[in-house]
Parts: sequence; structure tokens; C-alpha cells
Amino acid sequence: MYASGKYSSRGPALIPRMKTKHRIYYITLFSVVLLGLIATGMFQFWPHSIESAADWTLDKRSVHDAPLVRLSVSSLIPERGDLSCRMHTCFDVYRCGYNPKNRIKVYIYPLQKFVDELGVPISSTGLSREYNDLLSAISDSDFYTDDVTRACLFIPSIDVLNQNSLRIRETAQALAILPRWDKGMNHLLFNMLPGGPPDYNTALDVPRDRVLLAGGGFSTWTYRQGYDVSIPVYSPLSADVELPERQPGPRRYFILSSQTAIHREYRAELERLKEENGEALLLLDKCSNLSQGAASARKRCFKGQMYDYPQILQESSFCVVLRGARLGQAALSDVLQAGCVPVILADSYILPFSEVLDWKRASVVIPEEKLSEMYTILKSIPHRQVEEMQRQAHWFWEAYFSSMKAIGLTTLQIINDRIYPYAARTYEQWNNPPVVKWSSVNSPLFLPLIPPRAPGFTAVVLTYDRVESLFRVITEISKVPSLAKLLVVWNNQNKSPPEESLWPKIGVPLKVVRTKENKLSNRFFPYDEIETEAVLAIDDDIIMLTSDELQFGYEVWREFSDRLVGYPGRLHLWDHEMGKWKYESEWTNEVSMVLTGAAFYHKYFNYLYTFKMPGDIKNWVDAHMNCEDIAMNFLVANITGKAPIKVTPRKKFKCPECTAIDGLSLDQTHMVERSECINKFASVFGTMPLKVVEHRADPVLYKDDFPEKLKSFPNIGSL
Repeated sequence: MYASGKYSSRGPALIPRMKTKHRIYYITLFSVVLLGLIATGMFQFWPHSIESAADWTLDKRSVHDAPLVRLSVSSLIPERGDLSCRMHTCFDVYRCGYNPKNRIKVYIYPLQKFVDELGVPISSTGLSREYNDLLSAISDSDFYTDDVTRACLFIPSIDVLNQNSLRIRETAQALAILPRWDKGMNHLLFNMLPGGPPDYNTALDVPRDRVLLAGGGFSTWTYRQGYDVSIPVYSPLSADVELPERQPGPRRYFILSSQTAIHREYRAELERLKEENGEALLLLDKCSNLSQGAASARKRCFKGQMYDYPQILQESSFCVVLRGARLGQAALSDVLQAGCVPVILADSYILPFSEVLDWKRASVVIPEEKLSEMYTILKSIPHRQVEEMQRQAHWFWEAYFSSMKAIGLTTLQIINDRIYPYAARTYEQWNNPPVVKWSSVNSPLFLPLIPPRAPGFTAVVLTYDRVESLFRVITEISKVPSLAKLLVVWNNQNKSPPEESLWPKIGVPLKVVRTKENKLSNRFFPYDEIETEAVLAIDDDIIMLTSDELQFGYEVWREFSDRLVGYPGRLHLWDHEMGKWKYESEWTNEVSMVLTGAAFYHKYFNYLYTFKMPGDIKNWVDAHMNCEDIAMNFLVANITGKAPIKVTPRKKFKCPECTAIDGLSLDQTHMVERSECINKFASVFGTMPLKVVEHRADPVLYKDDFPEKLKSFPNIGSL
């Protein structure tokens, strides 16, 4: 007998199954609990949805909506200010901490309206447009944080840009009651117009404890070096007026003075200079026939003749910036915008952002006592240096003076560099205008410091049908000790190259590449056959270079492997009469290009020329059969920011056996086209990247009265 029992396909029913209605109940209960946990997690780990009301937004910047804070007469007043403060004594760098981006975090206090016990505001103007723009720029930057616990630097929303609008005592009391004040530690104030009559102190008179001050009129007596930041006095005039672009060069006037509130002694001295130098100096003053206001601020007059300001500043090479009641003058910003070199006469003045900016490159600083010698001093400056200073002055304005945003973020970057010095911007980054670069291209910094001598170089010879000359070039190049390979680019599609048996017998591999089209750019194609780092581009008629010259050129390239190293040098000049660039092949003291008819360079630039040349430059070169060497000079200078290296004294390539039919460069229109090339390329690049130098490289014992057999390179050719 077997015991009876129920079985299913899943096995014996040893455990009773849950009823359907109970199962639905438990599933519903579990779902409710799960949803509750998710909601709790969202509120716990997503706090921004709650705290966003505290963000620094446009709505919060309305003075009318800001909460009212009434100051008591007995409220604490900070100390006057500690002149001994430095970053290591009055700034807590540990609050900044370490972060992967090496960037300080800045917190802006919410806007509040401070009034005294009688309800009178601490400022007659409230929040100015300039300070509002400044705070907006900071709040939109990567420096900003709305989390006060993460902040390294605190900026009050109290506007102290213009001391004239402040009640000194009450403003100090308002600062002292800020939640994170702590005697001003790690707090930053922006002030552009310090002091007041009659003394006009050069730093903000508001008692401020240990506050870090970004001030617009520091003197050497009030500036705490390495702690405070000297900032420019912002000029709303120059920001509201868009000046036309003006190329550097001679202007209608040599010196111009446009300030209206000049001390009578200085004006008398300027008038004397005007009498001595006549039309070279323009001395302007306010227009007496105009009432005070915006209209008069944009006009200047001289003997009844009216000029538009600041437009007139573009008509002068140098513009005088004299101290007024305050050391810092908004005129400095106007002058820089116009590309006029400022001549600064303000003893003890700390120039804006002088901690990082090299003002010698953009201005002339003259002691006030030498105002009478100003004309003589300025006349001694070379014309080319003046042009560089004009260019640098305008770039300073564009990068650091043009807006409250530029001023504010530059100030924060300087402070950031102090706190994270290992990640600080370099001198070049602060002072060199950025060159035009492409997103996919970087400077070839992967190159070794000095490439090894062993691999040698590959000579790439571009030829068409001058076989006899080509063979002579091959024979001469083969004598160079460092030659590793010789590549002939046959650019003639209608004629086959000579048979292999006819070619010169040399000790290195010789390869012939036939092109599909007759293009000058074929010489710069990144051929697979080029295995060395160094490339010597050479024409098929360059038979005059000696093996010593070529070997020396290669040795120089090894020291400067990111440059073009060549022989004849050429120069670009600005034609002031024509208002455009000009190509110069005559003998000069300066060089900005080397001909690639014989030049060493890194093979990386073949890739850039072929695939990364901007605009239609490459096609333009091929269509005009000219200027491929100028295009390569533009390319290398733009990528590296460096000038070429000219080697040996040779200035021209002379081919006595060549005729006008043989050579492109002997054509009548050749030189005219070369000038057009420079203007075309400068337009495409959006800048003039070519750099001018006044030196070349020669062997050490080149001109020494020394036995030839003891010289490493005895056979250096003539001019």
C-alpha cells in the first residue's frame, strides 16, 4: 500500500501556497516602501534643488528687493588696515585646499541694503552698473561657488568701487557684521576711486582689517606687494565707443595730451613743448562752449577746433597719461584701446596688474621731473619698437582692461596663481598675444631637446625637367656626412624621369617619386619614404651650397628642431603709404623668413602644410605657382611663435647657368606676387605670425685668423 498525496509538476506540495489577495497586499506594501526610500534619497543627496534659492542671480541683485539691515551706532568698526599683511600672514591658504583643477572657489555674499538707525543708506548710489557687471562675471565663471563651506575667497556685495559715494564709518560697520568676516581674512574688495579731498589717499579709506584689496590707484606707500592687486580704473567711455581697427605705425601726431584736469604746472610745461615742436604735439583740453555731461566728455578742443574723444587718440603714436588728484586715471584705458603708446608720468604709481604684465613692452614711464625731456626721450625709441608697443598696448586693453569682466577675472587669476604657484600662468601666457591655432594642431613639444645626429636627414629635391642641374645637386648633397636618404619629387607628368642607370651613384638610398599634378605643394607632402625627423627641402638648381654649409645647417637645426633653418633670408615690411605688407629681398639687418629652396625643418610640418593649412592658402599657392616657401614660414611661425634661423652669410642663390625660362623666381611679376602672398596669408591667418630677428648662426671659427684645417666647417660659401 502507498500513502496517498498530491503532487504537482514542481514537486510535492509540502508548503501551502499564499492566497492571491494576500500576495497583492504585500506587493503593494513593498512598492510604497520602495517609493518612500527613493523620495528620501532624492532629498538627501540632491540638495541643489533646495539651495538654489540662495544662488547669486539677477533677481537677487535688485536693491529694492534686497533685505534691509539696520546698523546700530554702536556696531563694531574694523581696524584701519594692516600694512604688514602678506599672503602668508593675513590669508588662510588652507581654506582653499587641494582640487584637481587648481582653482580657487569664490563666494559672493547675498545682496543686502544696509542703512543706519535713521534709515539712511551707507551709499548714495547703491549697487552701480559696473559692480553689478563685475559680480555677474564672477558668478558666471569657474571660480564661483554658492556653497559657502567650499569657498576660499569671499566677496561682499557692498559696492566700494567709488569712495566718493560711501559713508566711510557705516560702510566699515556693514563689512564687520558679515557672517564670515573674521577680521577680513580671505575677503576681497574692489575699489577704483580711492581717497577724497583734500588728501586723496591712494588706497581705500574704509577701515577693513585684513582685507585683500584690488585697488585702482595704489602708490608704492600703500601697495602691499604680493598681497594687494593693482587694477585699472575702468573707463565706461572706451567701453561704449567701438574704435575702428588701426594698424601699428606712424600717426598724424607724435605726442597727444587729452586729459582735461591737469595741474597748471604740468599744462604750462606741455604748452612749452608744444611751442618747441609745433604740429608734432597736440595739446587738447575740455571744450568751453559745451555744458558738462556725456556730450562734453566725448569732445576735446584745441583753439576752437573740436575733436571726437576717444577717437582722436588713434591719431597719435604716443599719448600722455599724467597723474591727477588720484594716481590711477581712466585715460590709461582709453589710450590703450586706441593702440596709442601711453607715456605715464605719475611718480610712485603701481601700474595695473604689474605683478604679471610687463609694462615696458607697452608703455613709456617717465619721472614727472623729466616732463620737459619727454619729446627727446620718445624720439630715441626705434620705429619698429614703437609699432610693437602700439600692438602690445591694444592687446593689453583687449585682454585685461576692456570690461569689468576682464578686470575681475584677471584679478582672481592673479590670486589663484599665488595660491597654486605650480599651476600658475607663465610670463609668456600673460604677456604674449595668442597666435591663431587650430583645435587639432599643437606645437611639436614631443620633440627631443636635441635630436640625435645618427639618423641624419632626408633631402627632398623638387624637380621638373632640369636633369643636368638635378644630377649636380644630387652629387653635391651626397657629400654631406649626415645625409641619410635622397628623395627626388618628379613634378613633370609629360616626361618620364631618366633611366636608373643614368642617375649619379651615391652612397645613400635614392628614391624617385612621380606626382600626379605639377604643384609646388608636392615638395611638402608627408611621403612615407621620409623616415628621418629632419628634412632638407632643396631646389634642383641650388648647386652653389657647399657640403660644409649643408652639414652646418643640419647641426644648427638639431639645436632648434622646431624652427625653419635656412640660408638666404627675407623680410616682411609694413608699407605705410600703401597700407599693406610688402616682401623685401634686398640686404637688410633683419630677417623674418628663410627660403625653402634650401632649408631644414621637422617632417611634422609636412603633415601640417598638407592637411592643416588654414583657408585656401594651399590651393592658392598651387594655382599661382608661387609662395609655397612663404606659406611654410607663416605656418611654422604661427605654430611655434618663433622666428626662423638664418645660417651662414649667404644672402642669394645665384644660378649663372639658369635663364628666365628656367626659373620661376626670375619672372617680372614674381616679386609683386610675393607681396600679395604675404597680405593674402596674413588675412587668412587673421594675424601676422612672422617674427623679425636681427641675427644669424655662423660657425664659431668662421672669420677667425686660424688654420683652415683646424676649423670644423672651413668651406663656408660667400655671399
